[in-house]
Amino acid sequence: AGIETEDVVNARGGNDDMLGTFDDVVDHDTEVVEMEESKGWWSFGGSAFLAFLFYQTLFAGIASFFVYLEPVSGGSGIPEIKCFLNGIDLPRVVRVKTLICKVVGVTFSVAAGLPVGKEGPMVHSGAVVAAGISQGRTKFWGVDTSFSKFSDFRNDREKRDFVACGAAAGVTSAFGAPIGGVLFSLEEGASYWSTKLTWRAFFCAMITLGTLFAVRNFDSLWGQADIDKLFSFGEFNSLSGEASNFSIWELLLFIIIGCLGGLIGAVFNAANEHLTIWRMKHINHSPSRRYIEVIAISIFVTIISFVMPLVWNRCTELPTDMQDWSNQEKNLVEALVPFRCVAGKEYNEVASLIFTDADTAIKQLFHFREAGQDDSSTFSSAALFLFFVPYVFMATIVYGIAIPSGLFVPSLLSGAAFGRLCGHLLHKLDHTSGTFADSGTYALMGAAAVLGGMARMTISLTVILLEATGDMQYVLPLMLTLMAARFTGNVFNEGLYDIHIKLKNIPFLEPEVPTIAERHEIVAGQVMSTDVKCLRPVERAGVVYELLRNYSHGTFPIVDTASQGTLYGTASRSMLCTLLQRRAFGSPDVLSEYDGCGSLGPKRLSPLVQWDTIERAYPRYPTIDDVEMRPGEENCWLDLRPYANTAPYTVNETASIQRTYRLFRTLGLRFLCVVNHNNQVVGIITRKDLLPEALADSLIKGRNAHLYALENFA
Repeated sequence: AGIETEDVVNARGGNDDMLGTFDDVVDHDTEVVEMEESKGWWSFGGSAFLAFLFYQTLFAGIASFFVYLEPVSGGSGIPEIKCFLNGIDLPRVVRVKTLICKVVGVTFSVAAGLPVGKEGPMVHSGAVVAAGISQGRTKFWGVDTSFSKFSDFRNDREKRDFVACGAAAGVTSAFGAPIGGVLFSLEEGASYWSTKLTWRAFFCAMITLGTLFAVRNFDSLWGQADIDKLFSFGEFNSLSGEASNFSIWELLLFIIIGCLGGLIGAVFNAANEHLTIWRMKHINHSPSRRYIEVIAISIFVTIISFVMPLVWNRCTELPTDMQDWSNQEKNLVEALVPFRCVAGKEYNEVASLIFTDADTAIKQLFHFREAGQDDSSTFSSAALFLFFVPYVFMATIVYGIAIPSGLFVPSLLSGAAFGRLCGHLLHKLDHTSGTFADSGTYALMGAAAVLGGMARMTISLTVILLEATGDMQYVLPLMLTLMAARFTGNVFNEGLYDIHIKLKNIPFLEPEVPTIAERHEIVAGQVMSTDVKCLRPVERAGVVYELLRNYSHGTFPIVDTASQGTLYGTASRSMLCTLLQRRAFGSPDVLSEYDGCGSLGPKRLSPLVQWDTIERAYPRYPTIDDVEMRPGEENCWLDLRPYANTAPYTVNETASIQRTYRLFRTLGLRFLCVVNHNNQVVGIITRKDLLPEALADSLIKGRNAHLYALENFA
């Protein structure tokens, strides 16, 4: 705290172009800090540390406040979007309130100098925008826009498709990678994919990129675009003419870096998993504790970030011979921070990575020349190590607190530092004779390795990095690095997104059939729920009301009692509540003999409600609490035949669990009726019945069936 403010020339930055518009975010913590002595309280006595601490903590507190307003806006949002596209209807995930809290919150969380990124929240934000467009109405504003006229979009399947397209648009706006965005939705998002969804996602990514170009190049009146504005990671060029920047034999080294990155990612995931479990037990149940945790961690990160350049306490001369350097490299040299050094002549290596925005720091690690022909080194091995270890430690602690935060930027920045450290050590071992590729190439491989080790993405991440670099020479190195990182990480644990999904106990269905189902012969009849609540094609309103009141099932099978209980169709809970609310039932005397004989004629027995009237309330259908039964209405007849889904998906009780699982997940179902050979309903399967734990319990019950029979007999 005794350092004078004028010694701090640069502070951490964040040119977060959220959907292309975050470039102008007011971020005191990211601007150049040159506070002059004054008598006002805001000068903090001329102490740079106190000013740094105040603004960092203030912005972190504001970011956490928006999560307090809408808890779903915390974190990256990618696990929630994955679950939504998997067929799980999580509450408030795609609401407008969530979007506002997410956008504003991530602005302040990145401005707070925390090791977080904006890319994950941008994916979530794009999904919310897409969901809003498909629905055309919002409870937040209380208005209904003209988009609601497109009633074909207002259903669960179309909404999921729009959310998948929105996720692709979010990745496009974050990295300027439209094809990578489409592949991200395919690899990490949608459980069900089709040709129509492919071109929809491609169209959304194209429009997003066009809008991004128009905003970024507005200053040039949409003339020729600068290369820096075309590629998120800057321009990558061949340093040796027509030859590539690496040798073929170095692909083995890239694979080793990928394995090390996968190991780093596995350690990161394991540490964050245990920390998240601790948070769930001691902190997450109290909003006030979550807020206090954010303030405490912000203070901790601020102290570490300020102390690291002080511990380095070494000044390095700025590069002077830059005649052959590109304008991009010269601009990056100007971004180097002279913390406690002579401005314009020297810079602090650690401060240049800490007190600049993450995007600039990544570009510095990627593009500063160090090919081994001379002894010049922009970042030394000790400085990279001093930055890498504390930064990964801080990122592990920060991910999961009550702020909107992403994982991409911390992974890329720490990985770039790790990769450049490897490249620098190789040049030292080679005595700078130029045998190995430049350190920027190793930095790119390290960034891919660490991010791949944490998220376990391969196809989409390869294309995203290629589009962000704009250089096709790195196709094979990136593929090998990411595959090595994925294989190595999978030896120890799962990806971080999958870990957080399981910690939240969300019934997420993986793409592959659970291992226990592959090893043992399990049929649908073993895993189904036999306590099925059924309705008749024409049922008394009181029976339907009590059934909805006592059970929370989302769908009820309709069985025809005239044919020994064969499956007639299904009725959704939302439809039944709507019919009861609109009193679409007939007189008690209209069918006095039905209870006895069970036979029905073709005559309609209750007033008909048009289907578009029922669907107009989507997705906020009336609940059973909104229904009020008047005296005498319990005995009225409700004719369900015009509204029933008479062709529901079914599976025979003898079908293998592999076929049942694939049918359920591929079609995005929420229930599956199980019938016998006579088409009589014998059970029903939900997604919870297909989880590995449920399958294991079903297998144990099947093996001990005789014990259960003896207990029941006794």
